[in-house]
Amino acid sequence: MPRERDETLFASGAVMDLLESERSVEPGILPTEAPDSPPASRRLPVAPLNGLTNSLEHKRLQYYLLMMVADIALLLASYVIATIAYHQGVPIGPEMKSGLATAYLMLPTYLTIALHNGSYSLNSLTQPNHSMLKMTTAMLVSAALLNFFAFFAKVNAEFSRVIFTTGMFGAILLMAMFRIALSRWIVRQCGPNPKNQLVIYDGGPRFTLPYAYHVDAEEHGLNPDFNDPAALDRLAKYLCNMDEIVVSCTIDDRLRWAEFLKGSGRHGEIVSEFTREIGALGVIHHDSANVSSLLVSTGRLGMRSRVLKRLFDISTSLAALILLAPVMLVVALAIKLHDGGPVFFHQRRMGRGNQFFEIYKFRSMGEADANGDRSASKDDDRITPIGRFIRRTSIDELPQLINVLKGDMSHRLWTTHCAIRLFSVLQLFSYSCWQIARTHSNEGKVHRPICRLGGGSVGIGCATGPAIEAVPLLRSIRARFDKR
Repeated sequence: MPRERDETLFASGAVMDLLESERSVEPGILPTEAPDSPPASRRLPVAPLNGLTNSLEHKRLQYYLLMMVADIALLLASYVIATIAYHQGVPIGPEMKSGLATAYLMLPTYLTIALHNGSYSLNSLTQPNHSMLKMTTAMLVSAALLNFFAFFAKVNAEFSRVIFTTGMFGAILLMAMFRIALSRWIVRQCGPNPKNQLVIYDGGPRFTLPYAYHVDAEEHGLNPDFNDPAALDRLAKYLCNMDEIVVSCTIDDRLRWAEFLKGSGRHGEIVSEFTREIGALGVIHHDSANVSSLLVSTGRLGMRSRVLKRLFDISTSLAALILLAPVMLVVALAIKLHDGGPVFFHQRRMGRGNQFFEIYKFRSMGEADANGDRSASKDDDRITPIGRFIRRTSIDELPQLINVLKGDMSHRLWTTHCAIRLFSVLQLFSYSCWQIARTHSNEGKVHRPICRLGGGSVGIGCATGPAIEAVPLLRSIRARFDKR
């Protein structure tokens, strides 16, 4: 059965253009022309808390795991069948082990190559020809490598060439059949493109992109205003769980939308009729909708990189919290005993994907300015005696390890060389500085909360510049260790 989607009804007659099973837009739901005179005052629809739809990323991950498990099972099954056929009956233990030895040796090599050549990728889910080509390439390369190492190890004679060849080609046939069946099933469930796409109309040409969600920026109060964090947060809620964003706006608004999409951490496009007319290269052509768009952001890291990065964040945060627990406990008790106020100070900050998050610090000021409305100065009279010490040593920043553990922020080591040179974890964290950085890369600007280990100015800010900067304090630390 096709994947069903709920339709959400908002106030004042504004209907969210959530799509039906095939994500196509019904003619009666989406107007083809903007209203001549919108109402003078009306209530905006409530922004979706968890996005317009569920994330398809988890489903894609399940499909990848299903393909991997199926490949393992079919590879082993193929060699079992080849061994039985070779011995003309079910062989006894040693003969079966000898026949499966080739599969056991080939399996890790095949999985390693398949994970890196795109055998388990987005295109492999709905394009069986692409999937079979990548799978066959991985199988042949792994077989060639196995023969190469077996030759130099002089163990070729221990393997049956008939079982090896029959099992390999049998596995390729079984995997190809499975991929064809899986691709057809995924297309019936999710459509030909297992991604969530969102089309935002903001004064540009209107079109219908099949299997995509369509919203009107004016109806839903979507405005990429960098002077209004609440507007950016509202937009981020609509972009939640979306894999690709296509914006159709006027020429004057393209720059603002492009800057917003670059900070969204998602694949973003801006519709351009002119590029369609001249047939420009390097743009995204949606032939089904007869429209083209400019690619302005490439999205997040790959799933494998994000998993490794998250594992790194969790492991280092837990280790740091355990090692620094005595220090943090002493600081918490000192703050509590000084004036009886709360231990932690928390404040809303703009983080990854232009969304708000609560940042944690040890409280270094009195409770008079609990919301942080007034910026701190060097000789601020609100700073407590304990606060002066923890601010000077950056100990007040240590609770942000909780933000890293929650996924609000992320670690970024200055250099591996620096991390190795610091002789202890406590000294490493005694020079901790945490910043929310806008990193620059060839993928565009992305708002990404960064937990930086090193030295420098104390505080949280939004820095525009290279992600790794030269900090005088860090240089002095490195120079001190180089002299030893």
